Amino acid sequence: MTTSVPARAERLARARKEQAERGVDALLLGPSPDLEYLTGYRPPALERLTMLVLPAHGEARLVVPALEAPLARDHLGGLEVEVAAWPETADPVRLVTGALAAAGAAGGRLGVGDRLWSGFLLRLQDALAGAGFTVASTVTRQLRMRKDPEEVEALARAAAAIDRVVEHLGELRWAGRSEQALTRDIEQAIRDTHDTCCFAIVASGPNAASPHHVATGRVIAPGDPVVVDIGGRLDGYCSDTTRTLVVGEPPAGFLELYTLLHAAQLAGCAAVRPGVAAAGVDAACRDPITAAGHGALFLHRTGHGIGLEEHEDPYIVAGNEEPLEPGMAFSIEPGLYPQGRYGARIEDIVVCTQDGGRRLNTTPRDLRIVS
Repeated sequence: MTTSVPARAERLARARKEQAERGVDALLLGPSPDLEYLTGYRPPALERLTMLVLPAHGEARLVVPALEAPLARDHLGGLEVEVAAWPETADPVRLVTGALAAAGAAGGRLGVGDRLWSGFLLRLQDALAGAGFTVASTVTRQLRMRKDPEEVEALARAAAAIDRVVEHLGELRWAGRSEQALTRDIEQAIRDTHDTCCFAIVASGPNAASPHHVATGRVIAPGDPVVVDIGGRLDGYCSDTTRTLVVGEPPAGFLELYTLLHAAQLAGCAAVRPGVAAAGVDAACRDPITAAGHGALFLHRTGHGIGLEEHEDPYIVAGNEEPLEPGMAFSIEPGLYPQGRYGARIEDIVVCTQDGGRRLNTTPRDLRIVS
């Protein structure tokens, strides 16, 4: 998604306001979703330093290798950010410290990109001995956690794209094929509907009890439940959904477990509304599972935020008392994993709105029988 120059300028202004309120004198952002969110520039993560220097007060400067400068200027468009290109023999850290000194922030509190390579950070710390350092997400999470309407619709388009993949899963042949073969088919379907395939988990039988299973040569057999967790990126924004299938007749006890899971996932989606703590949505999913005596089988948090990244704030987990706000987008994905037997998970992306939760994934959540 190409965000307009006025929208990016407004994001930079909000970032500066957030910095001032949180006592951060400048942000130092390398290649990352934070940099892309603020400037529209998504550079490669290279051994050559790329860094946005964004003072709370003063001129924004993007320090880039000279060979990347044309691409950077193209992505910035008319955004008021100076591009400071450095040749191969120059020291880019001096350009960063010079930009900070010009803004009077060289000895201040600096928010460093959470994904900045340690080699760059250590050089900056040596060059800025009088500065204090904190993570940039102190500022940027406050901006990116609440999606604007344009971002919500980008997420909705990505969700619709991954739903099209789910709709065609029943057309694949499952029995007698390996997890790896099914994964290749699904990855191609994601590439056909997205710009990029980010991941495809195909976990069958006892492998489905591992939430982040990596596909193997295991051949899928009749009676196997299969967890399919898939996602891609479309116009910069991520999709992520999980559905559980069964090949033929479900094994003993599975249908009862899935019925419980289905009800818990519905309860989590229904709990979403402004002012409810993230932990409250987690509890809405977890409490019925615990009450049924299966709490130990729900191994992970209920959900994660999503946007430019597959996993970002807010996290839907016990202990997170942060209240939900309109624009927050996240997964609701309870799972049950009896080790050595099978597993099941249901996942939808939900956006908090003024009126409650808007489910972006719309495919049925009932147990699907395939052959």
